[in-house]
Amino acid sequence: MRVLARISALATVLALTAPAGAADTIRLAVQKTGTFSWELAAIRSAGLDKEAGLSLEVTELASTEAGKIAMRAGSADIILSDWLWVSRERVLGAKLTFYPYSSALGAVMVPANSPLQTLADLKGRKLAVAGGAIDKSWLLLQARMKQDGIDLKSDATIVYGAPPLIAAKALDGEMDASLNFWNFCAQLEAKGFRRLAGIEEILPKLGAKGAVAAVGYVFDESWAARHKEAVARFIAMTRKAKELLATSDAAWDKVAPLTGTTDPALLKTYRDRYRDGIPRRSIDDEEKDARVLYRVLAEIGGRDLVGPAAELDPGTFYHAVPGD
Repeated sequence: MRVLARISALATVLALTAPAGAADTIRLAVQKTGTFSWELAAIRSAGLDKEAGLSLEVTELASTEAGKIAMRAGSADIILSDWLWVSRERVLGAKLTFYPYSSALGAVMVPANSPLQTLADLKGRKLAVAGGAIDKSWLLLQARMKQDGIDLKSDATIVYGAPPLIAAKALDGEMDASLNFWNFCAQLEAKGFRRLAGIEEILPKLGAKGAVAAVGYVFDESWAARHKEAVARFIAMTRKAKELLATSDAAWDKVAPLTGTTDPALLKTYRDRYRDGIPRRSIDDEEKDARVLYRVLAEIGGRDLVGPAAELDPGTFYHAVPGD
């Protein structure tokens, strides 16, 4: 019922506040190979941008880091990033704010015939980690295993690499297990690999009450204050796009060409995992869990990860959306 109420409230905003004249322009910096492009394809195909009275100017970039640079330079109004980075930027003086986009997280993947059955079995094994030594999923996995007396950094052989490389090495059988981003895990899953554990499965042990949106729409709070109605219509539009992608397999016909594959099994896995990651909780619940996980990350990742702040900065989450 809460989900339906949120959708209804956002749809009302979209219907009642969309201007009859010129559309409001929002500049988006989007990773070319990221899932935000999937959502934008659904938006344009269904005409949701026009319905919302928005003109979306999209700049495609090679990486998420390029998006951060665009945001800092003032050449983008909205990018995708995580609340950890937003909180750190706020502490450093940039008053950015965050609204949930996806709770899809990575997983520890093993071959179908692997003898590993639980995370404890990683002890003494070779584990490849995508994203580097301070990747959030890797830190959360370490924190969870330390609860069981296992220090993966010393009790396992750890190798780091870029996500595509880690996925390729996993397929070649060069390691016992790999921790990768969700879309690369989907590629392995479609090839017959199995999930030893998803990162979302360990979050309750770390204090979270539900699925936590790790990635969100990020924008400057002063810009949002000046364009409050346009921001509300943008979020209403994206919510409608997500519901379309959650309920209509036909809507994925426009997304499929952007995934880089024609393999039906992989396309289905992408679709299912994307749907699993659609946020469906209140902003208050999201923020409470983010605060809990921030403390875990701050403890294990230290200043290299979070900067000088031991707590999630107030204002990190955007609360000005009807129905939230």
